[in-house]
Parts: sequence; C-alpha cells; structure tokens
Amino acid sequence: MKKESKDWTKDQLIEKFVDRYTPLTIPVDVSIEGQQTILSLASAEKVLEGARAITLRNCACRTKLRKCDAPRDVCLRLDYSPKATIKKGPKQLSKHQALDVLRRSHEAGLVHMTYTIKSEERPRYICSCCSCCCHSLSALIRFGIPDHVVASEYIASNNFGTCNNCGKCVQRCQFHARQLVDDRMEFNEAKCFGCGVCVTTCPTKSIKLVMRKPSST
Repeated sequence: MKKESKDWTKDQLIEKFVDRYTPLTIPVDVSIEGQQTILSLASAEKVLEGARAITLRNCACRTKLRKCDAPRDVCLRLDYSPKATIKKGPKQLSKHQALDVLRRSHEAGLVHMTYTIKSEERPRYICSCCSCCCHSLSALIRFGIPDHVVASEYIASNNFGTCNNCGKCVQRCQFHARQLVDDRMEFNEAKCFGCGVCVTTCPTKSIKLVMRKPSST
C-alpha cells in the first residue's frame, strides 16, 4: 500500500489551487501608518460583512499534514446566500466571535488569508495559515509561485535605530523575509506580504505597516 505523502507537491498545488482560488493576506490588530483604525475592523470585519452564516472549521491543511502545533480550529467559512443554512457539524459564529478567532490565531503567529473562488465575486473563506502546511504559502515559499498569493496593500517598515535584534520577528515571519546575520536583523522586503504578525510582538515597536508603493513595472 502506497504511503500517503505528508506534503504538497508542486503539481498538486498548481492543479488543485493555483487556478481555482484568489488569496489575499489580511493583517489583524495592526495599526497602519496614517490611519487610526485597526485592521481587524477595517479589513477583517469588512470581509465578514454581509455573510449570512459564519461557520468555524478545522484547518484542512494542518489536519492533513500535521507538521506544526498551531491551532486548527481557526478557519472561517462565509456563506452569503439568502438560503444559507448550517449543516450538521460546523459551529456557527457571530461576527464578534469570528473576530476573536482571528485575534487568537494572530497571537499564534498565523497569517490570515481570504480565499475567493474564481467563479465568484465574494470571498468564501478566511483561513489562518502557516507556511509549513498551507497550500498557498507552500506554493509561494517552497516552489516560488508568487501569483498564487496576492500581496496585501501593505508592507513592513523597520526602524533599525531602535531594533534590539532580539529575533522575535524572525521567528514570527511565515514568509522568511527576516533573518539574523551576525546577530543583526536583516529584512528582505521582496519576501514581505504585509501580514503584520511581526508588528504586534516587537518589544521595541520598531516595526509598522505602511502602504506598499505601486510597482514601476
């Protein structure tokens, strides 16, 4: 009997996900330069707006691969249909409860991503993803398929003058945009997708999110 693979292959990612979904990262509980609002309200709540049913499900990727200890009960399904009904099994949530789920998964260092099926206009899922199990982050990081993950409108900005090189942001970054070299933090902005998980745990508040500059190409 053939043993089931414990990882996504490049062919699987391209066939099952790349051409079917449009993902977008959503920072949560992160202040944006020039704005006083918190993105849990400005972005996540906006995505939740209009959903007639919000249900909580286990992360299919972490359930399948089991490569980390991140929480699994953090994936939200949104149903905008007037006939939305809750099937037996998934737990129905209020918008407030859904935001609490996002805050909990943010604290665990997971990246929030909405998924819109390409035949539909509105996002159907909000997932909280890790780079070791998630099909989208795997496609981006392990196989270099950048078109599979749509960058947010934001990017991290660093104050190297106040940074104490503690390395906490290195541990938090799912995109491998940060590393310590000779005990000093180095940041590769080309790998940053503006998820904000580094911002809220920086002890010196040396990281913030700013609007991404439009590409000149």
